[in-house]
Amino acid sequence: MQTLLKEVLNSIFEDQKETSLFGKWITFKDIEQLFLKHQDAFEISRLGFSEQQRPIYKLKIGSGKKKVLLWSQMHGNESTGTKALFDIFNCFSNRNDEALKTILQECTLVFVPMLNPDGSQVYTRVNANNIDLNRDAVDRTAIESNLLRDLLEEFNPQFCFNLHDQRTIFGVEGTKNPATISFLAPSEEETRALTTGRTQTMNVIVAMNALLQNMIPDFVGRYTDEFYPTATGDNFQKLGYNTILIESGHYPDDYQREFSREFTFYSIIQGMYHIASASNFDDYKAYFTIPNNDKIFYDVIHRYSDSKLDTAFQYKDEIIDDKLVSKLEKVDENDAKMKFGHYEIVFESKIN
Repeated sequence: MQTLLKEVLNSIFEDQKETSLFGKWITFKDIEQLFLKHQDAFEISRLGFSEQQRPIYKLKIGSGKKKVLLWSQMHGNESTGTKALFDIFNCFSNRNDEALKTILQECTLVFVPMLNPDGSQVYTRVNANNIDLNRDAVDRTAIESNLLRDLLEEFNPQFCFNLHDQRTIFGVEGTKNPATISFLAPSEEETRALTTGRTQTMNVIVAMNALLQNMIPDFVGRYTDEFYPTATGDNFQKLGYNTILIESGHYPDDYQREFSREFTFYSIIQGMYHIASASNFDDYKAYFTIPNNDKIFYDVIHRYSDSKLDTAFQYKDEIIDDKLVSKLEKVDENDAKMKFGHYEIVFESKIN
């Protein structure tokens, strides 16, 4: 298992970061013109249209036998993976580093950088028909769900990357750190058995985690592997397509998800490089050394000398006058005494 050098990756990221994309609200309009930059390096085609007739694109590159499918913004309000993918597109279009050449020689890559453009437009988790695409893998009532499934069956990838964002409530078990990146090898059924597919997925995650522990030690978590019968990752894994879930989370003072974007970028590059260079995917046990995600955070906590008065708040994001606005809302029932705030304000006097 070869871990890429963090200094080299950092230099590549700083050189190729797509600076036109910033913040959490990324819509189709933000990426529409960016496809033109990559016409020479990628095979770009329209996968289909969303429920509201917004185009959904796929990009293909590489000539190797190992097939990898990656998609982002299945949830419209989860855009960190989208930003990281466009950073990666710049790398493949503009650079010729050995690691990138190895990936393209050994792998054929297909990307869907925005599966849910309707939800992205209005910054919602669901699509235009109020369907959560990540819970529509069985019924497949949404156009977008069928487009992804048809692509999966046509392309027949060995590995998939399912890119999401997770809430700021998650920390790394046994630490006081937020879970900046969390990984999951989804279960295939309720017993969470260690099938060949799951252990191969875990193997790739082990490689990604090894890199991140050199960069952000103790900021990486393991997402719950509870089986969700209608979830995309669980069903793709069950069908024999090894599916790696990456949850991009909070980093201190990073509510725009720009630092987590960087570490998402590193994770994907390392994951693809490991798939390209590995002769087998048998070594998986280190996956279980990654600490669990733990719900230990609120965004803001007001602390008082009488801890019973401690008050917790969470940000709620919404679009107001065509701008993304984050408002603090009080958490009605909380156990702030046992949790941490990303920001904490200590009041010396009592409340009257």
